[in-house]
Amino acid sequence: MERSRSGVSLTPEGEVFLQFAEQSTAALRHGLRSIQANSSAAGKLRIGALPSVASTLLPKVALAFAEQSPDTLVEINEGPHNDLTARLRSGGLDLVVGRLGKPDMMAGLSFQQLYSEEVVVVASAQSDAQGLTDFAELDGFRVLYPPKDSAIRPLVARLLISQGVPLFRNRIETASPAFGRATSLADPNTVWIISQGVVAGDIADGRLVKLELDMSATRGAVGIMSRAEEVPSVATRSFSKLLSEVCVQR
Repeated sequence: MERSRSGVSLTPEGEVFLQFAEQSTAALRHGLRSIQANSSAAGKLRIGALPSVASTLLPKVALAFAEQSPDTLVEINEGPHNDLTARLRSGGLDLVVGRLGKPDMMAGLSFQQLYSEEVVVVASAQSDAQGLTDFAELDGFRVLYPPKDSAIRPLVARLLISQGVPLFRNRIETASPAFGRATSLADPNTVWIISQGVVAGDIADGRLVKLELDMSATRGAVGIMSRAEEVPSVATRSFSKLLSEVCVQR
């Protein structure tokens, strides 16, 4: 600064320094507000989850977080990929856990990969589909197929195109795990195309059988989605850390 009879003024170097000083103090104020907001007993963490993680990964993480942060209310929201990512962008959710979507679905979001998984084709243990080795043979069954707004639809479509198989005529498009599970278990003539995480428990219990079709081309990343360029809250950081730790232990 320079002093004169009229007062004190900044030198050219001082003008440059002031810009960085203002940015630093603004970041500090934002950090303090974030800590204060997340230290209140009425804290809430809103998590969006695709079906493939809602029934496998999240229960263990949510319970661990509840013990670690008992004053923070956790809200789990399940739904299709485009709905959850839209709510995340608008501020209606704090995190979304699920498959990495197409570039246009990920605009304004960041992604931290946790693991990768394939799409599988399953049927009931009584189904004649168990011996199928050719994708074209699926057309002889009722196919539960991922809808257009699902993250796995483009992967499945590309795989079928590469195999020369047209879109199945006898199909029902659904993203509902409850409907898919109930229908495929009740009807031996139904096969279900779904992310492996959704039916991992059913396969392990023997209720559903994974067909021996090569689905490796559908392998994709599953991870944590958050708003890009936003400083995460204390609760968000803690939940994300638990997600990573649980995935390492799997």
